[in-house]
Amino acid sequence: MTLMELLVLLAVAGVCGAAGQALSGYSRGGCFGAIAVGFVGAVIGMWLARTLGLPALFAVSIGGTAFPMVWSVIGGALFVALLGLVTRRR
Repeated sequence: MTLMELLVLLAVAGVCGAAGQALSGYSRGGCFGAIAVGFVGAVIGMWLARTLGLPALFAVSIGGTAFPMVWSVIGGALFVALLGLVTRRR
């Protein structure tokens, strides 16, 4: 994977993470937090899709790595909602 492919993958994960944060209504961590939420959301979303027997929706292939955008947003929203329940507001 080249540096350009990695940067595009990070940008896609950031957009998916930001969308997941917007859906759940709980936002922390800025740009790097959104990227982390995008990657964690992809893991959670694909696990959920495999468990329920659902297909990968709108998977973007970047450098031979498939990144499931829809499941990343759904998994990110679930992850951030769980974080919002666990952590208390200041």
